[in-house]
Amino acid sequence: MLFRRRLSILCSLLHSPLVCSFQPSCGRSGTSCGRSGGAAAAAARQQLTPKSRIMASPIDDELASWAQEMNFGVVDKRVPTGSSGWASFSKVSVTNPPTNEDGKTVSFFVKSSGRSNAEMFEGESLGLDAMYACSAAGDGGDALRIPKVYKSGDFASGNGSFLIMEYLNLAGRSDDLALGKALARMHLAEANEERGNAKKAFGFPLDNTIGGTPQPNPWTAPNSGTKEWIEFFCKFRIGHQLDLAGDSYCSNLWEKDIEPRLPLLFEDLSGDKEIKPSLLHGDLWSGNIGSADGSPSVFDPAVYWGHHEAEWGMAWCAGFGKSFWDGYRSLIPEDDGFLDRRPLYDAYHQ
Repeated sequence: MLFRRRLSILCSLLHSPLVCSFQPSCGRSGTSCGRSGGAAAAAARQQLTPKSRIMASPIDDELASWAQEMNFGVVDKRVPTGSSGWASFSKVSVTNPPTNEDGKTVSFFVKSSGRSNAEMFEGESLGLDAMYACSAAGDGGDALRIPKVYKSGDFASGNGSFLIMEYLNLAGRSDDLALGKALARMHLAEANEERGNAKKAFGFPLDNTIGGTPQPNPWTAPNSGTKEWIEFFCKFRIGHQLDLAGDSYCSNLWEKDIEPRLPLLFEDLSGDKEIKPSLLHGDLWSGNIGSADGSPSVFDPAVYWGHHEAEWGMAWCAGFGKSFWDGYRSLIPEDDGFLDRRPLYDAYHQ
């Protein structure tokens, strides 16, 4: 019902010159911010249990080969940190560990699953790689703390997969001003080959999921701008959700009253305001925001390249206050029509 309401608001907006100021709250009936996640949940997955070593399993063989290949010595210890319905988690240390950018010794957070890498970890790995590369563009401390990915792949035995990344000391949310600046730095990072988008297009190298919902990410044309973004969002975001919902009322409202007028919401974004691809976390709500060693951190992403304003589709459930927006807007000022476009981006997440 809320999705219907969102589309009705968009319909009214596109038939009216008035700016939409609809601001839902996290507690509104019919909305849900309850996706599993959060700094506490993420930290719990990394919290050590008192029972020491795990019995040998296929992941042990993979870790031994990987450590030798990377000249990290041998695996000193692997300790369980939890599990979910789809994967098991461990903290791993080696005898000759690398250091991170702060010069600190690195331990590793390892996920393993009985399903293939393509099903489980390839999308997460590529997303974290892209966020890591784009966040490294920050200076003056205005950078997200993203774990470095070391390897993902299938077990040599063929009966499962794994993901090895830097272990972070995750904690709760800290400085919102720094978080705003750090997210702006990531959004401002230019698309290029090193960051996985050599053609400067919208999309991502593969499809992924947002929560439990499939998210298609086919690339648009090279050097894409506002026109291509509108087409991408119409077809692969709202259109895709409507296909999944199978709701004829919403589909008719979208196709007849909203989609044909959608360019009106973007008429200010041309010329030097043309939309350029920004790397998006893609599922940015309060449960996916925390900190690591005092720096802002975001996790459990649904990464793709899109319009930076699309990042705020979950802002109604992210607790962004004045301090956050002061930080973000100090680097990315608000574009004309931003408030008009917000219901469009909110609709995708509801």
